[in-house]
Amino acid sequence: MSNVIYAWDPGTQTARVSVTSDRAKTRNAARDPRVSLHVSATDFWSYAVVEGDAELSAVVADPHDAAADELVEVFRQAAGKEHDDWEDFRRAMVSERRQVLRVRATNVYGMAQLP
Repeated sequence: MSNVIYAWDPGTQTARVSVTSDRAKTRNAARDPRVSLHVSATDFWSYAVVEGDAELSAVVADPHDAAADELVEVFRQAAGKEHDDWEDFRRAMVSERRQVLRVRATNVYGMAQLP
């Protein structure tokens, strides 16, 4: 497990995460697509776990390809703001060999702290 920033689409029940192609997390998801996303609340006690099968986008090869465009969408949704320099962001996505890991929820469980 590692801490990640994610973008959640309630309509499709899908979480999207920016990952680098050469890291263990990405290689593990490519080898065995069964993944879990643990989401903590600010109260420390409440949490949700999203389980599903991972799907990986193509690795960004050009600052303006479809994979880079999706990473821009993920950033906007996850950060809730615009980046200061989109061209720099897109170049970084290429140099870091980033791609999007998508997890469509097949099972969600957790615990909520009651008032």
